[in-house]
Amino acid sequence: MFKFSRKQLCIPYALFLILFVIAPLLVILYYAFTNGEGNFTMSNFVGFFTDSNTIGTLFYSMFLSLVTTAVCLLIAYPLAYILANSKLKRKSVLLMIFIMPMWINFTLRITAIKEILTAIEGNLAYYPFLNTVIGMTYDFLPFMILPLYTTLEKIDKSFVEASYDLGANPGKTFVRVTLPLSLPGIISGITMVFLPVMTNYVVLDMLYNSTYIMGSLIGSYFNSYDWNNGSMISIVLLGIIILVTVFTNRLGNGVGESRGANL
Repeated sequence: MFKFSRKQLCIPYALFLILFVIAPLLVILYYAFTNGEGNFTMSNFVGFFTDSNTIGTLFYSMFLSLVTTAVCLLIAYPLAYILANSKLKRKSVLLMIFIMPMWINFTLRITAIKEILTAIEGNLAYYPFLNTVIGMTYDFLPFMILPLYTTLEKIDKSFVEASYDLGANPGKTFVRVTLPLSLPGIISGITMVFLPVMTNYVVLDMLYNSTYIMGSLIGSYFNSYDWNNGSMISIVLLGIIILVTVFTNRLGNGVGESRGANL
């Protein structure tokens, strides 16, 4: 039998990272910091942060992401809470029903929502932002439900019982016990919804929202063969993703430390 060392087992993963992560990132960095002649420049970034149109697109994308994430959280949390605390033997089947849209082709799902909204509104151009939020919520809701359900399901029920034994009512128990313990699931769900919404411009196009978001702005630059500005915006988005990830990780670690101290 062949025996492989740890270094040998890491070779396939290292090759994957080099070919599909590091190499593309280096290409994007090269175009982001160069002009059409291949000379180093910072004008791409200066132009982005001084152009009111691109800054407006960034803030619109973040606002759309915030609204969509909030709607997903308001819908997903009660649903995940009820499923996690129900005594149904087949609650995993109910969870699967809510997760099943993830198995269906993305275009088919948005087309279905488009037909429903058209039947209700007639002309989708009348409410572009509302329709976009509905489409985004329908698309990303399962990504909010799953981490919330997993976290709520793993909460030790003895903490809730101890709260009741100490005289707390259900509302106070939820605020002081269940909600803090479920924060890791909330943070995970927010991360999985907020960031992808900023780049998912297909929903806007299919629901007749002519406003640009960051994803459509990147696509417009690359479609016009302006790889320099397209790569620059990609780097800006990457920076936002890193900041959000660091913030959520610190928040999650802070929640874990405070929970451990309270216990």
